[in-house]
Amino acid sequence: MTQKLVDAHFHIWRRQDLPWLNGPMVPRIFGPYEPIRRDYPIEELRADQGGSGVEKAIYVQTNWAAERYEDEVAWVESVARESGFPQAIVAFADLTVDDVRRQLDRLAAYKRVRGVRMQLHWHANPRYRFAPSATQVVDAQVSANIGRLAEYGLSFDLQLFPGQMQDGARLAEAHPETRFILVHAGMLTDAAPETIAAWHAGLGALAAQPNVYVKLSGLGTFSHRNDPGQIARIVGDTIGLFGAERLMFGSNFPIEKLWTSYSDLLGAYREALAARTEQEQADIFWNVAHRVYRLE
Repeated sequence: MTQKLVDAHFHIWRRQDLPWLNGPMVPRIFGPYEPIRRDYPIEELRADQGGSGVEKAIYVQTNWAAERYEDEVAWVESVARESGFPQAIVAFADLTVDDVRRQLDRLAAYKRVRGVRMQLHWHANPRYRFAPSATQVVDAQVSANIGRLAEYGLSFDLQLFPGQMQDGARLAEAHPETRFILVHAGMLTDAAPETIAAWHAGLGALAAQPNVYVKLSGLGTFSHRNDPGQIARIVGDTIGLFGAERLMFGSNFPIEKLWTSYSDLLGAYREALAARTEQEQADIFWNVAHRVYRLE
C-alpha cells in the first residue's frame, strides 16, 4: 500500500505572471533554468506526482510582482476549485510596510491561505542573495508585521541561510504565538566543514524555539542534483535536533525537476527514512504538515 503524503512545498505558475521568468536570464541559486521558463500547470504537477501517494499539497508563493500578491492567491484558489489541488496556500505579503494588516485583510478572504512567505535570505555570495541585507530578518518593522500574523492564524515560512539563523531564532522567540517553518532545511550551501558547523549551530538555536518547524525541501538547490547521501545526512541531522514531530517533506517542484524526477526524489527521502519508525515516517510525510498548515 502506497504511503499517503503531504507535499508541503511546491509551485505552479503561468510564465506570464513571473517577472523573473520573463526577464533576461540571470544567475540563480538553482543554476540554469531554461527548462522551467514556461508554464508549469497543476496538471503537470499531478502527472509528475503520479503513483507517489501525494494526497494533499501546499502551494508556496512564486514571486509575482509584489503589488499582485492578491492576484496570485486568487489564481491559485481558482486552480484549486477546479482541480482539488492545492489544499493550502502560503501567500506573499510585503512585511516592510508600515502595517501589513491591510494586505492580510485581503488575503483573509481566501479560505486556503494558511501562511505567508517573504524571503529574507541573504548571503555574501551575490548569486545567492535575495533580501537587501542580512539584517532584514531583525528589522523592527518586519518583526512587528510578523507579529501580526498570529491575529489571522497565519504561519510564517522563514527562509534563511545559516549565518542568519541566530537572528531567526530571536525573531521566533519574540513571536511565540506564530508558527515558523524553516524553508529548505536552512539552505546548506556546501559540504565544507565550516559551512556545516555554522548550519548545525544555527539549527540548534532555532530548535530551541518550540514554535519553529523545518521543511525538508529544496535539498538539491545548491548541488543541482538528487543526492541520496546528502539527503540522508540532512534528514538525519535535523531529526536529531528537532525530532520528526517538527519536520515535514516538501518536493520544491518544479525547481527540483531541473535535475530529477518526482519519483526519484521521493525515493531518496524514503531511503533516508527507511530505518526510522512508522511514527517518524508518518510525522514527516503527513502529520506535521497536516497539523501546522491546518489541512482539512
